[in-house]
Amino acid sequence: MKKIAVFGKPGSGKSTLSKNLASVTGIELHQLDSILYKKNGDLVDRQTYDKVHGNILSSDSWIIDGFDRIESFNKRIDVADTLIYIDLPYIVSYWLVAKRLLQSVFVKPEGWPDGSSVFKGTLQSYKMLKLCPKFWNDDFLQKLEEISTSKSIYIIRSISELSSFIRNNVK
Repeated sequence: MKKIAVFGKPGSGKSTLSKNLASVTGIELHQLDSILYKKNGDLVDRQTYDKVHGNILSSDSWIIDGFDRIESFNKRIDVADTLIYIDLPYIVSYWLVAKRLLQSVFVKPEGWPDGSSVFKGTLQSYKMLKLCPKFWNDDFLQKLEEISTSKSIYIIRSISELSSFIRNNVK
């Protein structure tokens, strides 16, 4: 595990898992939201993002948490040696997004960009969840299966599997 891509639906625990992996492995964590957004919450321009993303991908090791656009996602999938897909049921994802909003009253969510509104982000997460079935589907799982011979792939489908993965891989 040197180049690790962690991805899945909004609110699935990607940031928490990635932070734990980075802590244990010493591999630098790059949360996409921190690359996509400026400190004031505005989006960075695409050229700047692509340059930063490309520099990360060309480094010796990394953990990248998030999705972004399909082009950059596909580049990560190609370069990564380890893929961790958190595929929780939709009802769980909707609940975790709501829970993140409620908890944000007291503490900034894990991996949340400085200056970004948690409320606006929550609305965006709900919009993304509604669109997710168009991408996170059987065709995507088949693509993962096709590349599984050359990469380590973990598919996590429940909170208990997520907890077990952390227990067994993040020591």
